[in-house]
Amino acid sequence: MDHAARSGLPKVHYSCFSTKAAEVPFAIFKELFHRVIHKYSRETRRKLTFPKELLLIDSTTMTVGKTRLPWAPYHGERAGIKLHVALQAQNGQPLQVVETLGSKHDGPMSEALAQPDYILVMDRAYGKLERLDDFKIQGQSFVIRLRDNVHLEKPHALSRLKPSDSTILRDMTCQLGTSQCRSKQRHRVVIFRDFEGREIRVVTDLMQVTAEQIAQMYKARWQIEVFFRWIKQHLNIPTLFGTTENAVYGQLFCALIVYVLLKWLFDAAQTTWPKHAILSFARFSRLFLLQKLPVEWLIQIQHVLLKRVSASINQIIYSG
Repeated sequence: MDHAARSGLPKVHYSCFSTKAAEVPFAIFKELFHRVIHKYSRETRRKLTFPKELLLIDSTTMTVGKTRLPWAPYHGERAGIKLHVALQAQNGQPLQVVETLGSKHDGPMSEALAQPDYILVMDRAYGKLERLDDFKIQGQSFVIRLRDNVHLEKPHALSRLKPSDSTILRDMTCQLGTSQCRSKQRHRVVIFRDFEGREIRVVTDLMQVTAEQIAQMYKARWQIEVFFRWIKQHLNIPTLFGTTENAVYGQLFCALIVYVLLKWLFDAAQTTWPKHAILSFARFSRLFLLQKLPVEWLIQIQHVLLKRVSASINQIIYSG
């Protein structure tokens, strides 16, 4: 489907688009993406459930045949690129995105994405013992899943009132690791069962919240999986505009800009919907791109955009 023509834009041949995509530095789209994120974040501050807002950190890898991206070797016959993402749990929007080759290890990237004003929530790949000690010394709050084979040294149980419906199995402080490799700091470890009954061990520096809250923080990670699924569905790697670094990363950051704008529009248009018009974000974005949104949503979006244009005009008038 030719979306450009349907939107009243002139048609562009694929080869011309591919050539231009290779020439434009992807850093332009990356900077634009982070500027849009900054503006959105200022407008959507929400009341926090926890002491600080949660920042979900993880990565996703996208692969193709190695002949298509020879500059991005990955494994065997595959080439790959990776997005390292810090996603705000409160509004579902990325705060920062770093692009690398698919072979880049996740662990060190957590230090580049760390934000002292947030509680970092991460999976096992980021749980290096030395890094946990550094985070605690630096005052960087975190909730990170431990690998199953990490030894818990000198555990000391924390006293607590356990709700009848609690999934918490243990709540303690301890050192982590064996005598060959052990944390210098004592850390709090919470062990709980997840939705599927699996035993999960997380380590944290947070001492003023309940074990149930810590488990809830870690469970918020599902949001970043939903974000990655949306990106992969809409980026459509098999139909890249080009195969150069500029073209690939440029297309990636354009897809991220679309996500941010759609999420902003979805959140800004929220109201009391009739039952038949209630939409999830995934459903909303799909219907929006297909131009098949319910009429109630079209009216509300028009109202939001007109309000936005009016505010911008007033700002120009008063600043001039």
